[in-house]
Amino acid sequence: MHGDFSLRGFGEAWRFDPGVGKGRFSRARHAWENWLSGAQVDDRVGETGAGPVGFASFTFDPQAPGSVVAVPQIVVGRNGAQGWITTAGDADPRFEAVLPTEDSPDRPRYLGPTSPDWQWMDSVARALALIEAGHLKKVVMARDVKVWSKSPFDVKLLLERLHRAFPECFTFLVAGLVGASPELLLRQDKGTVESVALAGTAPRHADPVRDERLARGLLASEKNRHEHELTVESVEDGLARVCSQLSRDAVPTLRELGDLRHLSTAFAGVLAEPTSCFDVLEHLHPTAAVGGVSRRAALDAIRQLEGMERAGYAGPVGWFDQHGDGEWAIALRCAELMDTGARLFAGAGIVAGSLPEEELAETRLKLRAMTDALDLR
Repeated sequence: MHGDFSLRGFGEAWRFDPGVGKGRFSRARHAWENWLSGAQVDDRVGETGAGPVGFASFTFDPQAPGSVVAVPQIVVGRNGAQGWITTAGDADPRFEAVLPTEDSPDRPRYLGPTSPDWQWMDSVARALALIEAGHLKKVVMARDVKVWSKSPFDVKLLLERLHRAFPECFTFLVAGLVGASPELLLRQDKGTVESVALAGTAPRHADPVRDERLARGLLASEKNRHEHELTVESVEDGLARVCSQLSRDAVPTLRELGDLRHLSTAFAGVLAEPTSCFDVLEHLHPTAAVGGVSRRAALDAIRQLEGMERAGYAGPVGWFDQHGDGEWAIALRCAELMDTGARLFAGAGIVAGSLPEEELAETRLKLRAMTDALDLR
C-alpha cells in the first residue's frame, strides 16, 4: 500500500516457486499466464489493481532460493474512495477482516547482527580496496540485526505502524517479508513505465537551520552525487532496453523520509512493445541502488564480503495483474519475519571516498524504520 492505494490479500489460491538462476522472472510470467488461461475472469470494476492480481517477492541474489509468486483467494482493493473485492476460486467474499490489536503483545528483544559491527566495517574497508584497485565503481554492503519475541509478531499492527509513519512509501507484506520501501523500482500501466532512483543519503536534524545545511550539503556532495549518478545510469540502461521513449529528471531532487533524506531521480517511459512487467524486471534488477557497478563484480563482492544471506532484502517485491502491468518496489527498510524471530536489514552504497564508520552510522539510521515500528528499545 502507499498513499490512498492498497491491495490486501487473504488466503492462497495459487503459489509458484520461480526457482533460481537466469530466467526466474520469465518462468514467473509463463506460470502466471498459464494459470490465467484456465481462469474465467469477471472484472466489473476496471480499476488499477482490480481483477485477477498476484503478489511476489524475489530474492536479491538470483542464485538464492526463496522467491515466491502467489495469488490470494481474496483481494481487498482500495484507491481513494473506490473499493472492491476480488475472489479466486471458491473463496467466499463475506469474510471478517482481522484488525490490528491496540498494542503489540510483546516487545521484541535485540539479539544482535549476524556479523559484529567491527567485522562489517572491515568488509566495507575491503570493498573500498576493490574500488581503489579499479575492480568496481560501487558496491552496496548490507547488514542485518536479529530480534526475538516471546510471542509471534502482530503483522497487522506492524503494517499499520509502518504505513502511518511512512505513508509516501510502499508498505508491503509478502511471504513474511515486511517493510516500507521508499524506492519505486517499476510502475507499469497500459504501456507506460515509471521508476525512481534513490542513492546518496544524509541525516536530518530537528533544528531547521542545521537541517537546511544538511540538505544543501547532500546536494553539493561530490561523493553522494557520484553514487547517485551510478544508480541513475543503471536504471536508465535497464529501461532503455524496453522503452521507445524515456525521460528523467534533469537534476536530482531531495526525497525526505523521517530521519533521512536521499537524492532522487524520477524516470518516465513508453514501452516499445507490449511487455510483461516480469520481463522489464529482468532488465532492471538489481539496480546500482542495491547492487553496484559493474553489476557482476558487485554481486561477486557482496557474496564474498557481506557474510550473510540477504534473502528477499533488496529484491523486487510487488503486485501484478492480468494485463502484465503491476507495481514493484525494492524491498528496503524491511524485516524477514520467522514466527517469534526476525531479521532487520539495512545497507549503504560504498564508493570512492566512503568511510566505514559513516556507512555504519547510515545503516543504523535506516534500521530505525523497523526498530521503531517493532517498538524495539
